[in-house]
Amino acid sequence: MLGAQRPARPAPTAADWTGLAKLPDFTGVWELTFGGGGRRGGGPPAGPALTAEAAAKRKTLQSASPEDTQTANCLPPGMPGIMGQPYPMEFLLTPGQVTIVIEAYTQVRHIYTDGRALPADPDLTFHGTSVGRWEGDTLVVDTTGYNDKTWLDFSGHPHSEALHVTERFRRTDFGHMQLAMTFDDPKTYTKPWTINMAVSFQPDTDLLETVCLENEKDQHRLVGRVSDERKAETKVARHILERYAGAYVGPLGSWQVSVDGDQLKVEMSDGGGRQPLVAQSDTAFLFPPFGGVVKFVQDASGSVTHFTITVVEGDFPMTRTR
Repeated sequence: MLGAQRPARPAPTAADWTGLAKLPDFTGVWELTFGGGGRRGGGPPAGPALTAEAAAKRKTLQSASPEDTQTANCLPPGMPGIMGQPYPMEFLLTPGQVTIVIEAYTQVRHIYTDGRALPADPDLTFHGTSVGRWEGDTLVVDTTGYNDKTWLDFSGHPHSEALHVTERFRRTDFGHMQLAMTFDDPKTYTKPWTINMAVSFQPDTDLLETVCLENEKDQHRLVGRVSDERKAETKVARHILERYAGAYVGPLGSWQVSVDGDQLKVEMSDGGGRQPLVAQSDTAFLFPPFGGVVKFVQDASGSVTHFTITVVEGDFPMTRTR
């Protein structure tokens, strides 16, 4: 009855979280392990093929104006891309929910573990709607209800609103977690595929504030198309290009640089195939998927030691390993 006196009871404690103490504890800050088994983004490996409609869409995305790229206007990368960013993320476990706070764009994911089903008619969002369940020591998360405004990787692999992502989180020891992500989107790809990512625990680490739109003054300068820049490509002799071929490792993962005809191409550790570098000079190359510039650096003997890719977030060095 409204207003009726209810028996007093003590405030709940952690001990009252029935069953929670028996679950693996993911609480804390974690970060994708680049160059050590980690993968950036969610691009498909070479196997899964695009449908005809999706292949045409990808071609359009790859030649888009810089101002049309998925994050140019400070829109979030969305899921699954937000899980493959080079930024830490914090896991919080509470009864009926796992919350993931990602430093990039200060994004928050809510994974409901209270037994609810995925909504039959979800609101379409950048992160979708996630429900989880525990299978032994593994947290299994199903997510649907995506909008189609984001890419799966930096090379323009699209997805539709039918995308269904299944994640499997498993903490293998104190400092490491394995994350397997399976993508099923029959409107875009001919079959599902799975990628595996290594995640490392970051003790004594806090998340920082990240604001994309602060002091934004450059949007009106984002003009032209990637296709125009390719028309202005400088021709570089093959013997010079061959100096740069090899494996590189750094904050952005493991990259393989190779020579294809009279052009350099890069394959990133997130898969998605080889992407061309557009020569601006003998040492500087535009990399359209990132909207950045790759510059190769040589030592006094003329050996290439590393390259630096410059993007809006700063300079990222990539060390040559072979």
